[in-house]
Amino acid sequence: MVSSKLQEHTVWSVTESDAGKYSCYGTETEGSGISQQSDEVTLTVSDEAQTVLSVSPQKWLTEGDPVTLNCEDNGSSTGWTFSWFTVLSVNTDLSVRYEPLSDSSRGDGGKYTVSSVDLKHTGVYVCRAERGKPAYYTTYSNTQPLWVTGVSPPVSLIISPSRTQHFTLVSLSLSCEDQSNSDGWTVRRYTDSGRLEDCSSSVWGSQTGSTCTISSTLTLDTGVYWCQSESGENYHPVNITVHSDVILESPVHPVTEGETLTLRCLYKHASPSILRADFYKDGSLVQNQTTEMIIPTVSKSHEGFYNCKHPERGESPKSWISVR
Repeated sequence: MVSSKLQEHTVWSVTESDAGKYSCYGTETEGSGISQQSDEVTLTVSDEAQTVLSVSPQKWLTEGDPVTLNCEDNGSSTGWTFSWFTVLSVNTDLSVRYEPLSDSSRGDGGKYTVSSVDLKHTGVYVCRAERGKPAYYTTYSNTQPLWVTGVSPPVSLIISPSRTQHFTLVSLSLSCEDQSNSDGWTVRRYTDSGRLEDCSSSVWGSQTGSTCTISSTLTLDTGVYWCQSESGENYHPVNITVHSDVILESPVHPVTEGETLTLRCLYKHASPSILRADFYKDGSLVQNQTTEMIIPTVSKSHEGFYNCKHPERGESPKSWISVR
């Protein structure tokens, strides 16, 4: 039984116990008159609304490509206003810092479209929805990264050893170098576990100038690494994989059409480390039992995911070979 002397009844924080049938009637302020009881209305309380963020057509993009972020509510899709944010950091205590996009409120529809991406669009995004007065906000969505590469980026991420896959328990160096100087750059990463971190303020690496050094790699170091300027712009993302036994030696940067591409299969626990192995592209065998796979003249058709496999030593992770 709900009792109120007001013409309006407000439930400030709805719970499942508030669900049910409601009706009302009025009484005279002075006197004994009572109105007829109104028709009943049914209040249904559903689970907490959540948003899911997805990207179309893909999260790895080339400068100039179009991209759309789709924010969807898990329940009713009507009446929501959607906002988009970049994730600035995920701290060691798992607290998260967000920054709204300058044009983050786009009304109904749940789509945020960039017709021609720039290098600066590299980053990690979330969305949120709201509706009603007073406003009800959903929780922040899942994180969705966007990685944008360019033909001539203003800064290069130099990796040593120069490959995208690395063994565990070895030293790894990452340096941001631009054409004028290398001051003011920070190495950042977004790991497979969803952590967004700076090398300069971390326990996983140490930064001197614009060079980040990981003294002893772990599989937890697998993720995307990039350079961030002092003004907060992000450049040159590179996907780095750390694996224990067998890795694929492949180029860090995109291969230009007409160049030669050489892939090798490396084993950590032998010297020399090069294995005679089978090589695969997008899951299909392309060359078997060879120490290196050579494509003398690369074309766009050679773009794809590559890995190698040895019958006894095991299989490497997959790496994307990009052709420009």
